[in-house]
Amino acid sequence: MPPRPVALTIAGSDPSGGAGIQADLKTFHQFGVYGEAALTLLTVQNTTGVSAVHCLDPALVSAQIEAASSDIPPAAVKTGALGNATIIEAVAASLARLSSPLVLDPVMISKHGSPLLAPAAVDALRRHLIPRAFLLTPNVPEAAALAGLDLDAHATPASLREAVLRLSALGPANVLLKGGHLPGDPIDLLYHDGRFFEFPAARVPTSSTHGTGCSLSAALAALLARSFPLLDAVTAAKAWISRAIASHPALGHGAGPINHFAPTGL
Repeated sequence: MPPRPVALTIAGSDPSGGAGIQADLKTFHQFGVYGEAALTLLTVQNTTGVSAVHCLDPALVSAQIEAASSDIPPAAVKTGALGNATIIEAVAASLARLSSPLVLDPVMISKHGSPLLAPAAVDALRRHLIPRAFLLTPNVPEAAALAGLDLDAHATPASLREAVLRLSALGPANVLLKGGHLPGDPIDLLYHDGRFFEFPAARVPTSSTHGTGCSLSAALAALLARSFPLLDAVTAAKAWISRAIASHPALGHGAGPINHFAPTGL
């Protein structure tokens, strides 16, 4: 058999399995990619909320990345919840030794509204990690925080494009602004090679969207590990996430998980 593509996720743990490392590894597997993982933080959470967050020692995070990547080099890397500035700096230093494309999901707040990134760490994210990203994938609140703009439910197409341009100026090669937090049918906005591309989708009327952002960025990392061109990767990942939301397994008593068994269509 030919070698299987490898992707590395650097993120936090969700013991209920819907988001974080657990969602990333499920997504990698579904897309035919071998997944490896470095934990950054532990959470106590389920579909109803987050009750505790514990950040790991940055040296331990770096050691996990080094152990995995030195033995089984990843063809793509994604980051999720990083917790604090010292972990961000440690991750950036570790990734400086890798040439794999980085999909950076700037996770700041959980689906339940709990903070997963210390406010003082936002500047560290801007300075140390975002400039290394091949693809930055913020949702609207994250884009607003990183770009220094007020993007509420009444954000206009012009203000969203301005946010993307401000994010692009921070140094990532590409930016995908996820529009799911805005009213109506969501439209994701990709800035690639100096051009804007829109990816519309029909909104699925459900609260089972826990882990959507983690899983989308993991799907993108998996597709990049499989050498998909970026536009094709975004198209395929978006189609899969829509199917995964529409066919959610109706688990839990709160914001339930998506269906990671949904077919990729590839």
